[in-house]
Amino acid sequence: MSYDVEAVRSAFPALQETVDGKPVVFLDNPAGTQIPQQVIDRITECLIHYNVNTEVPYGPGERVTRMAQEARQAAADLLGADPDEIAFGNNMTSLTVLLSRSLVHEIKPGDEIVVSHMEHDGNVGPWVLMAEDAGATVRWIDIDPETYAIDLNDAQEKITDRTKLVAVSHAGNGTGTINDVAAIIKMAKAKGAWTFIDAVQYAPHGYIDVKELDCDFLACSAYKFYGPHVGILYGKRELMGRLRAYTVRPSLEKQPTRWEPGTKNYEGLVGTLAAIDYIAQLGVDYGAADDNSDRRSRLKAAWPVLGGYEQELAQHLIGGLQAIGGIKVYGITDEMDMANRVATVSFRKEGSTPQEITNALGAQQIGSRCGDYLAVALIDGLGLRASGGLTRLGPVHYNTRLEIDRALEVIDQM
Repeated sequence: MSYDVEAVRSAFPALQETVDGKPVVFLDNPAGTQIPQQVIDRITECLIHYNVNTEVPYGPGERVTRMAQEARQAAADLLGADPDEIAFGNNMTSLTVLLSRSLVHEIKPGDEIVVSHMEHDGNVGPWVLMAEDAGATVRWIDIDPETYAIDLNDAQEKITDRTKLVAVSHAGNGTGTINDVAAIIKMAKAKGAWTFIDAVQYAPHGYIDVKELDCDFLACSAYKFYGPHVGILYGKRELMGRLRAYTVRPSLEKQPTRWEPGTKNYEGLVGTLAAIDYIAQLGVDYGAADDNSDRRSRLKAAWPVLGGYEQELAQHLIGGLQAIGGIKVYGITDEMDMANRVATVSFRKEGSTPQEITNALGAQQIGSRCGDYLAVALIDGLGLRASGGLTRLGPVHYNTRLEIDRALEVIDQM
C-alpha cells in the first residue's frame, strides 16, 4: 500500500489548526511531536474511567494495573527488551539524573567518564556532576567536521582501561547524524566499561534492538514519538537489580519499579502504550506486517516506511536550503548518505540571526527552534553561541513537501 500522508495527517487534530487564517505547520518536531486522536482518546478514557492507583481489587484499579503492565510490555517491544528491564519516568533527563545518582557509588577517583561533543546536555550534565562527586575525570570524544558524527578513531583513543562509563547519543539532536553506536559499545565492552545510549532523537525515526546493540542502558522519551511526556529507561536486568536505587523502602526489592520512585503518571503510561500501538499499526497499514503479527514485528515493519518518507522530506528540505544563497547546513547533506541521518536539520543564513529566522517563521505559524537546543557542547565547539547558535527544522512522517516549501519561502525572503 502506497504511503498516504493525508490519511496519516487526518489522525492528528493539531494538524488541522489554523491561526489568523494560516495553517499551523509543526516543523519543531525534534523538540516534541503532535499526538494522534487515538492517543488522546486513550488518555482521556483513563482520566475519566480509571484514574486510580494500581493494585486495588475493584474494576478501575484492576484496569489501570493491567494497562500499566501492558505499557511496560509495549515499551519493551519498542526497544527489544524484556518488561522487567523497563522503567518509566518524567523524561530522559530525569531518568538519567536518577541513574547517575546510582552509578556514582560505582565510580572512584581516577576513573574516567566518556561523553561526546555532539550530545544533548541531558546526556552530559548528569555525568559531569557524577564525575565531580566521585572524583572522576570526564573525557570528550570529538566529532567529524564533515558528517558531525562521533569520530570513531577519537573514540578509540578516549576509551581506555580507566573508562567506567561511555555515554553517547544514537542520533544528534543538533545535526541529525546517526552515530555508529554499535561500534562504540564494542569499544567500551573491550575495556570493561558500561554504556549509556541517549536514543531520544533516534527513537522516533528508527528501529532499536537493545539486545543486539548489547548496551547496558538506553533512554528515550515518548513525547518525541507521538505520545505524552513520559521517559523510558532500559537497563540490563542484572544491573537494574543490583545497583543502588533511590526510592521508598518498600519498593527497594521490586524490579523494575525500584527505579520509579513515587506514584507513576498512569494516564501517561496509557498514552505511551497507545503511541507505540499507533506506530505498530502503521507497520500494518504501510509496511510488511499483517494484523496477526506481534507488536514487535509490526513496529519493525513501520520504521523503514516512516524513516524512508522522512529521509525524502529531509532531502527536499536540505536541497531547498542549499538553493538559497548564504545558507550553511550543518550535518550530512549528500543525497546518497541520507540513510545516515534523521530528518533533524540545522542551518545558518548569512545576514540573519537564528532568532530572526525563527521569529519570521513563527509569524507565518511555522514552528522551528533556534539557539543551542541544549546541544551545548556542539554549539560551543562550533563557536556559534555568541551569534545565536543555529536554526533547526525537523519534519516527521505527518509533514508534507508543501509545508517545507512554505518554510523555505519565508527563509528565502529574509
